[in-house]
Amino acid sequence: MATDFGRAHMVSFLDKGMPASLQPIPIEQLGAQGWNLLRGDLPLPAAILKQSALAHNSDWMRRFLDATGTHIAPHGKTTMSPELFDLQLRDGAWAITVATSHQLQVVQKLGYKRIVMANQLVGAQSVQFILEALQQDPELDFYSLVDSIEVVAGLADVARRMCIGRPLKVLLEGGYLGGRTGCRNLAEALQVARAVKANSPFLALAGVEGFEGLIKSPTAASTEQKVRCFLAYLVDIARNCAHEELFEADPVILSAGGSHYYDLACQAFADLDIGMPLLKLVRSGCYLTHDSSLYTASHELFRKRNPDTEKLGPGLQPAIEVWAYVQSKPEAGVLFATMGKRDVTASPLPTPLYWFRPDGRSTKPNVMPGAHAVTELNDQHAKLTVPADTPLAIGDMVGFGIGHPCLTFDKWRVIPVVNDDYDVISAIHTYF
Repeated sequence: MATDFGRAHMVSFLDKGMPASLQPIPIEQLGAQGWNLLRGDLPLPAAILKQSALAHNSDWMRRFLDATGTHIAPHGKTTMSPELFDLQLRDGAWAITVATSHQLQVVQKLGYKRIVMANQLVGAQSVQFILEALQQDPELDFYSLVDSIEVVAGLADVARRMCIGRPLKVLLEGGYLGGRTGCRNLAEALQVARAVKANSPFLALAGVEGFEGLIKSPTAASTEQKVRCFLAYLVDIARNCAHEELFEADPVILSAGGSHYYDLACQAFADLDIGMPLLKLVRSGCYLTHDSSLYTASHELFRKRNPDTEKLGPGLQPAIEVWAYVQSKPEAGVLFATMGKRDVTASPLPTPLYWFRPDGRSTKPNVMPGAHAVTELNDQHAKLTVPADTPLAIGDMVGFGIGHPCLTFDKWRVIPVVNDDYDVISAIHTYF
């Protein structure tokens, strides 16, 4: 869990989405201000998180992983929020995953004790930072990736020079032709694994990792087949490394499974026996907040692949919304809202979900009728095409669902958490 330092965050009118009257207060006090989004207590645009959906998603994922015998190290780059990290850890997350040296230093300084860097750790300064942290904190458990003998040599050079008394643990990354990082074939992967072994006791091979989320094919079925083939390749790497006794870990980690295909990773790793204890690890970061487009579609495919998960109850629910005012109706069939690329993910475009007229006559938002769509985002404007009979008027509030949560979170330092009546009950802050 985050240290007191990680939670010691002051919020004021300087933070986007906060009222002009707000003088600096601890973030823990925001839930006691009596604010309600629909009453107009927050300036718009405003990003909010629904507490009920957060709790549901966290519990749903815990139960799914329990059923499959898999662990999760959620990707912290999605939210970079200690409050949400703590929620995930309370529901059993094995570690927090990061992608960059800056994210690593933030998560480590906030007090988290097990960190997976799902990327290559490159640069003497970054390597030295984590080695010093490992030397100073015996409880810190850290892993990064290697996919070349050059990366191995760079890590080993700094580790040998500093000689901290324990090895830097690494995961061998498997990749695929045309993909991102990672060894493209088994021979290359084993060459890198042997290089790690040759640099013992300064480095230790702790497992095998890969990322399948960017694999694409013309159809969902062919994409799924390619993902399964890639996961089988990771299994093959793990078996061969075990056969050559290249691993120096107990248990050995086998990790894949972003937010699209974590179920396929669970299936591919389910019955694997490499003759050594094995920890099967997925790394979805977006499950907690989900979204209203990209991952909603992905989750529907998940449910079709896994009909038995219906017993877990309703699937993942969108927890994040961005609200804005209708500010202009300059021509027929077009209106503009006070929200843009500075506030919300631009691809995929946001989806209008709700509308609300703040005239005191209602306390509940209305479901947005069909044929309302965002067709363009500028820096601070959202263009909507609307039907001739749209109920929307200038001054109305519109709640938008978003896609790809990562690219909305990084635009907000403070995000209120609301109940189902849109009362602000708490808040989270981010470190991007």
